[in-house]
Amino acid sequence: MPVDPAELPVPAVRPQVWETYGPADLSAEPVFAGGFINFGHWQAVDLDGPLSPEDRIRSEQDLYRQVLDAAAPRGGRALEIGCGLGLGCALALAEYAPASVTGVDVHPQQLRRAREANSALLEARPDGLRFVLGAAEDLPFGDGGFDCLYSVEAAQHFPDLEAFAREAARVLRPGGRLAVTSFFSAEGEPDAGERLAGLLETFAGGLDIARPVSRLADALTRAGFAGVRAVSIGPHVWPGWDRWLARLWVPGTWPRNFHVAWEQRLLDYHLVTAVRPG
Repeated sequence: MPVDPAELPVPAVRPQVWETYGPADLSAEPVFAGGFINFGHWQAVDLDGPLSPEDRIRSEQDLYRQVLDAAAPRGGRALEIGCGLGLGCALALAEYAPASVTGVDVHPQQLRRAREANSALLEARPDGLRFVLGAAEDLPFGDGGFDCLYSVEAAQHFPDLEAFAREAARVLRPGGRLAVTSFFSAEGEPDAGERLAGLLETFAGGLDIARPVSRLADALTRAGFAGVRAVSIGPHVWPGWDRWLARLWVPGTWPRNFHVAWEQRLLDYHLVTAVRPG
């Protein structure tokens, strides 16, 4: 298990990630109403009518529910990679009854915000919730300490999917489950990264890394996971996300190009699941 977080060195963080999730505080942007920092799963939201901030928050929570349903944390020790403000950790505790949830984030400013946002819950559940500084590729935990590992819309930032897969396999107990959701570039499109950079500033600036979902699936298989499965959930993400963006940006502005990239089959959203054999 981890040492005192105050004693951990700050992991190496890519400059784009450091700025976006530190001084810029992406969670404070209106587009991420509620502070979850994800595009949302909009299946339960009526997209034919006007969207409210409550609809937006529901979509963000529902994306977590998709992942947590797959990770099945009930009664176990859960680990979230890229926890941000820790709101997903709190949702997991409230709705899925794990024995404990540990949120990991690479950015110390995000962890400070997570502890502030969840101060009452940390006080009420000192053995049930904690936040730890760490990188997805170098997790500060012993072997086999968790029953499930999940990550919501963070893998697009991971610089080394192979290292993440190895670390995930190491910290999960035999039989432990993994569930990861994020957006990935198209399979079999050698210039997908270049085309995405032409459409989207997050790819052009290097915040998001263009890789097909098979890169993660193959890395998990090589790390020893079984039952690796990648399922597109794009139809429940992109149209709703674009409807929400339309409140703030007109067509032709770069944020609206996420939907364009999906329509051009350059980008999709996937839920990836796997089990560590045991």
